[in-house]
Amino acid sequence: MANLTAEQLLEAFEKMTVLELSEFKKAFEDRFGVTAAAPVAVAAASAAPAAAAETAVEEQTEFSAVLTEVGPNKIPVIKVVRELTGLGLKEAKDVVDAAPKAVKEGIARDEAEKIKAALEEQGAKVEIK
Repeated sequence: MANLTAEQLLEAFEKMTVLELSEFKKAFEDRFGVTAAAPVAVAAASAAPAAAAETAVEEQTEFSAVLTEVGPNKIPVIKVVRELTGLGLKEAKDVVDAAPKAVKEGIARDEAEKIKAALEEQGAKVEIK
């Protein structure tokens, strides 16, 4: 039998279905007395603490602009909320009346800053979370 290169083996695997690959894995494990699951489980277990540490260090990328106080100019604040969110008049009024309430969630920091500036210009108070 001719020796196959790694590239030739990969090409053969690409042509196989998932079921055929599963059967191949079982036959390989039986013939050579190895298991593919054990090293993966050990690697996953050792990678978990490292992933947790990376998550703790990761910077926040999504923010929420939360209207905390409406201030003295309720109507202009409602108009700004409508412009920023695309909500209808009633929905925008409901957001303003429900303060403290998120005006927009899951947005970039710069967009949250723009929302804060626009609403504070009308006398409202906004927090970025």
